[in-house]
Amino acid sequence: MKVSLIGMGPGSPSLLTRAAEEAAAGASLLVGSARLLEPYQRAGRRCREAILAPAVLRVLREEQPETAAVLLSGDLGFYSGAKSLLPLLREAGVETVCHCGISSLQYLCGRLGRPWEDIHTASAHGRACDPAALLRRWGTVFFLTGEKPGQTPGDLCHRLAEEGLGGARVWVGSRLSYPEEAIAAGRAEELAGRAFPSPSVLLAEGEPPPAPWPYVTPGIPDHRFVRGQVPMTKAEVRGVAVGKLRVAPGDTLWDVGAGTGSVAVEMALLAREGRVFAIEKGAEGCALILENAQRLGARNLVVVQGEAPGALEPLHPPDGVFIGGSGGRLREILEAVLRKNPRARVVIAAVTLETLAQASAALAELPFGETEVVQITAARARAAGRYHLMEGQNPVFLLRGEGKGPDEWEG
Repeated sequence: MKVSLIGMGPGSPSLLTRAAEEAAAGASLLVGSARLLEPYQRAGRRCREAILAPAVLRVLREEQPETAAVLLSGDLGFYSGAKSLLPLLREAGVETVCHCGISSLQYLCGRLGRPWEDIHTASAHGRACDPAALLRRWGTVFFLTGEKPGQTPGDLCHRLAEEGLGGARVWVGSRLSYPEEAIAAGRAEELAGRAFPSPSVLLAEGEPPPAPWPYVTPGIPDHRFVRGQVPMTKAEVRGVAVGKLRVAPGDTLWDVGAGTGSVAVEMALLAREGRVFAIEKGAEGCALILENAQRLGARNLVVVQGEAPGALEPLHPPDGVFIGGSGGRLREILEAVLRKNPRARVVIAAVTLETLAQASAALAELPFGETEVVQITAARARAAGRYHLMEGQNPVFLLRGEGKGPDEWEG
């Protein structure tokens, strides 16, 4: 058996390469979705409908054709079913040939007359997708969309508008390459909730991604932050604290008792595809956090004015939490974190011996593993005439713990 995997492009057979067209014409069996098989069925060709890789392999085994063509949407290398089908065919010893197609990204950009090498790509079709975080991170994003709630172009535009990106320019391409092809253009808030025929794709263009702080290492110099009268975690401690938190690009993070937001900003710049919630009870602190986030390009930072643990209840479950201030309710805050995510990573900053004792006891009594305590003592040079003296900073204890998981937590 010889099987050709054919990238059908947006759908119209007129876009096939000559090699792909010949492979489809010479196949004794065509397998694919109903949409892609339709023109071949009208021509009286032998067709079997199957989409998922195991179903395609099952059809091929049942039919045992001498030659077969599996029709796949778009290009084989662009969010294609070929990724899961090819290993199955090779494992079964089936001879395969691949024929690339035109992706919907290429087709839409061709229609719009714009290059596409600078566009970030994502799929909301059967995958977790945060359109606002991606648009803030990359500036221009192309989305494959689906038909289920939360996956449609109208739903994605609605989410952009909800996140303050309603002014982003968007283009929705529907039924591309078919006679009823349509491209709608406007702002995300204008297309929010609107119904589009399937299949559709979405191109969103926001502001260019900010890069006022271009480095990927933590420890932004203190003078880059606006401080006012609000306490701030110093750069040396901040760098170690964020490192201990083990931030990943897509993490959801909390900064409890955020102060000026220096730690929250550092985390937001590292978790570009995630979200950081800075919880601060004071109005002055909240204003400073917003200003510092804007100055340093932390556009995925959300300020929450309120006092923990109560202010934590409506937030998304965190992957990591930095606690810089607890108002004497440290254990309650840690319990709230574990209820949200029993495997959350936590770093606590303690500047007093009393807080150190409370934090040590709480980490020992609650289901945290991989706990550790380090003391950070830094000194900075200060000019004194033609000499320089080392001036010590306040020592800070950093305590780290990682939740053991739901089986260990009954709070």
